[in-house]
Amino acid sequence: MKTRQLGQLEVSAIGMGCMGLSFGLGQTQSTAFGIDLIRAAYDQGITFFDTAEAYGPFTNEELVGEALKPMRQNVIIATKFGMISDTGVNSRPEHIRKVCDESLKRLQTDYIDLFYQHRVDPNVPIEEVAGVIKDLVDAGKVKHFGLSQANAETIRRAHAVFPVTAVQNQYSLWTREPEAQVIPTCEELGIGFVPWGPLGTGFLTGKIDPNTTFDPKTDLRATFPRFTKEAMQANMPLVERINDIAARKQVSTAKIALAWLLAQKPFIVPVPGIDQAQYLSDNIGSAEVSLSTQELAEIQDILDSIEVQGERLSKELLALDEKFD
Repeated sequence: MKTRQLGQLEVSAIGMGCMGLSFGLGQTQSTAFGIDLIRAAYDQGITFFDTAEAYGPFTNEELVGEALKPMRQNVIIATKFGMISDTGVNSRPEHIRKVCDESLKRLQTDYIDLFYQHRVDPNVPIEEVAGVIKDLVDAGKVKHFGLSQANAETIRRAHAVFPVTAVQNQYSLWTREPEAQVIPTCEELGIGFVPWGPLGTGFLTGKIDPNTTFDPKTDLRATFPRFTKEAMQANMPLVERINDIAARKQVSTAKIALAWLLAQKPFIVPVPGIDQAQYLSDNIGSAEVSLSTQELAEIQDILDSIEVQGERLSKELLALDEKFD
């Protein structure tokens, strides 16, 4: 597996989003299956694993910690704070410290490689958050600081207090808001960028069509406007045209979607959610797919010609994100 730099942090060019093993995208997997899949990912070259206290909640961190315990020194574990508490979004200093200690226990480790603020807390200045992370780094509990769903202004303010290593925002062929300000800001400041949902939460794999349904009890996509039958029907031309390129190159549509992200900037490291063994090798193989200048131009023409229909998340989740305009 090729590697890339997130700031001063070296990681595999493709990471593994572990959320779906425990939460949010339909049927969850058994602990034994999850451990085996995470370890298989490591054996195939992935060294960057993404989780959060909110996934489960808590159970995903426990799974990741157990799976990676034998190879802890050889992997990078990213987890997140601040999205769940008795009061909702919470990045008060005492809460960050509490979450850090609890995450360390669940992950069965004495340090967190990359600690993201899961969502920006409008009630706590980002400078204060960055200061707490600095204290945790000084204490040896955290190695690197990250932000998730933060806008360019917040990134700059945080970075001025303590270096931000990575920003994790939603980014893919059908969610391109970070291109306007966030990615240029990361490039300017030497910050890595980690797209979550790089396969459009499954839609860009070509495995979903307008007849696909999502269980509202177990699958967050049931609440996403972009995954209504009407929106999926309207957005199918995007997948169909990307699939044409994939067919010509004799690779999967998912590989094209991930290869496109890798081609945008050298400091971009996607973390596709992987919850099935059949997807693991395919996602990893995207790091070896090269898109020519002509193919990238063709994809850009496709993106320019298609207006994606439907909001990317539910109203409740969108309300937690910062404004990006």
